[in-house]
Amino acid sequence: MILDPNPPADDFPAPWAVAFGEDAFGLWQAFEIGGVRQVMRWIPPGRFMMGSPEEEAERRESESLHSVILSQGYWLADTACTQTLWQVVMGQNPARFDDDPQCPVEQVSWEDCQNFIAAINGHLVGGPLLRLPTEAEWEYACRAGATSPFSWGDTLTTAQANYDGNFPYADGEKGEYRERTVPVLSFEANAWGLYQMHGNVWEWCNDWSGDYPAEPLVDPAGPGEGHARVLRGGSCDRGRYLRSAYRFADSPDLRYYNVGVRLAGG
Repeated sequence: MILDPNPPADDFPAPWAVAFGEDAFGLWQAFEIGGVRQVMRWIPPGRFMMGSPEEEAERRESESLHSVILSQGYWLADTACTQTLWQVVMGQNPARFDDDPQCPVEQVSWEDCQNFIAAINGHLVGGPLLRLPTEAEWEYACRAGATSPFSWGDTLTTAQANYDGNFPYADGEKGEYRERTVPVLSFEANAWGLYQMHGNVWEWCNDWSGDYPAEPLVDPAGPGEGHARVLRGGSCDRGRYLRSAYRFADSPDLRYYNVGVRLAGG
């Protein structure tokens, strides 16, 4: 349920926006650094059920279903951060699959991402500062209003996302295994204009990992401390990891070929 579709007046367009508008997916604005452009999509505040119902295939116990209200809207990058954007900001490309700069940057730790965000905010004047999304913000945007395992429905094929088709979701058919990441615009966007929230790379969230509380939550930000940071999205690995509710976490210094980042703001 969407609570208010409009961003604060001082967030749109932001002073750093080189382009902005409204299309079939909603409001968007873009920043540009060194000729590299990133589109940010407006995600309106709303209420949703976070986690998964007990009958969902491949479900895990850590996904207990609970009500979440996000009282404030926010901006979210329409794609995972590309190697091109990371390189123009940081001066180097850490990715393993570095033959196509439009593939997502990977082999970046949560700590690396904090340095990247500080650097990129130094280029942007005024407007909402960039950050990592919370776990709740990430799942809400991934679902884009859907209650099914995936934003498009109950099934998964390698024509819809980049994952290892040798390990299909539930009783689905086997499919292609690309054995690597693919460019960030390789598959269709979800209903809110976001590309590859399912598959390709895991995406860091800001939260420490922890159990979900039983009661309804408003603007949850995760535990106050912990040992592992949340990762979402499922990467180019097994199909079950791509579900909207699937949770994973690892050490904030982890660098691996299927771990990347998507920027949030506001």
